[in-house]
Amino acid sequence: MNYLMLMLRLTHIFAGVFWAGATLTTSFYLRPTTESTGEAGQIVMDYLHTKARLSTAMTVAAILTILAGYSMYWIDSNGFRSPWTHSGPGIGFAIGGAAGFLGLIFRVLANRKMSTLGRLVTEIKQQPAKGPSPKLIAHQKTMALLNKFNTWSLIIAVLFMATARYLVF
Repeated sequence: MNYLMLMLRLTHIFAGVFWAGATLTTSFYLRPTTESTGEAGQIVMDYLHTKARLSTAMTVAAILTILAGYSMYWIDSNGFRSPWTHSGPGIGFAIGGAAGFLGLIFRVLANRKMSTLGRLVTEIKQQPAKGPSPKLIAHQKTMALLNKFNTWSLIIAVLFMATARYLVF
């Protein structure tokens, strides 16, 4: 039994399930709910990201998923030299991996925006109310866009990872 491949596969699957599951749950349920519940929802999201460190856990899971997936692809393709890389499964796993890597990039960029957003909210709370800050609104829009890209990248990655062995190109 190849224990290295077993550990890489388990890491890839469990970290990937957490990352994709948390991303989809956040995108399709938590974010819309918190947006519609106003300040109470913002308190919940703030707690999830600062105290529960959901974003950090998602980013760590993303990194583990990518590293384990890359390592398995490297081993299976004999250092990217195998004819298997040009087969349907090889191409399918490569497309899924590329989509996952894009998802990681969007995740990291969204985390950076979230940190900036947190600082802006703290600054705004310390100042008298003047209405919505244009800077805050711009950051929120950028973060929403990054989160959409992250979500769709992961959906594409999961689709290709789940079906790659059956693909014929």
